[in-house]
Amino acid sequence: MARSDAARVAAVRAFTRFYTSVLGVLDEGLLHTPYSLTEARVLFELAQRPATAAAELRRSLRVDAAYLSRITGRFEDAGLITRERSSADARRQVLRLTQQGRAAFATLDARSAEQVAGMLAELPVADQQRLVAAMDTVRTLLGRQQPPPRAVVLRAPEPGDYGWVVARHGAIYAAEYGWDATFEGLVARIVSDHVAGHDPAREAAWIAEVDGEPVGCVFCVSKDATTAQLRILLVEPSARGLGIGTRLVQECLRFATRAGYSSITLWTNDVLSAARRIYVAAGFTLVEEEPHHSFGHDLVGQNWVRSL
Repeated sequence: MARSDAARVAAVRAFTRFYTSVLGVLDEGLLHTPYSLTEARVLFELAQRPATAAAELRRSLRVDAAYLSRITGRFEDAGLITRERSSADARRQVLRLTQQGRAAFATLDARSAEQVAGMLAELPVADQQRLVAAMDTVRTLLGRQQPPPRAVVLRAPEPGDYGWVVARHGAIYAAEYGWDATFEGLVARIVSDHVAGHDPAREAAWIAEVDGEPVGCVFCVSKDATTAQLRILLVEPSARGLGIGTRLVQECLRFATRAGYSSITLWTNDVLSAARRIYVAAGFTLVEEEPHHSFGHDLVGQNWVRSL
């Protein structure tokens, strides 16, 4: 096994040990009940429907047939389940929870919900969202499931978003293009000017969210009385391919039209090919190019214009 593979295996095993310890699933009685983790899973599965075939239960839980038979036998002796032959196929056994069994499940279910609620309550809401998103990722990858559709929302900036805009521009452009801190400084000035005094009827900004996390932004500012300017369009690498850049640009165009501008302009650089494709698709036309040295590199600046 390669060293990198061994490190990943060790990381997964360490996480498994950590998480089972957090939930206490290896304790002698799960959630201070008489039931082990496997027994609790059997109760959970049986509680999901009025009756369950024993073979179906075994497939769902991926439990050895003899082991499952011992568990259901104990449950039957304790009055938690009943066992009968299927009316459709006498070879099949059908299991049902009794009233006592449903009461046992209800206790386990309530205590599990309380445990998780308590764990989440110790985290800020943003960290709770990150935790749930990470768990969804684990389920998708290990369960070979198709990821659920991602909810994209455009909204006005909230406290903390302006700092995020500056920080993510600096980090992403440094990582992808090697631009130095002067670019982050430029973005900081654009954001500062907007926050310090913009006319909401003439200027606006949008944050794009995916599943509650900020992943993009764009600003619409006033260049002069008749011309708007689109500035600092950004989409996180993790959110590319969802059409977010196009949605941000279209929102900016709609706002500029409603605000009464007759045209909109933007400045970009020729290395930003993905952004240029969005601008071309939105109807912008390249009107001027000029070489310059900025952000630690020799670049070609471009001015684009679109009528409204």
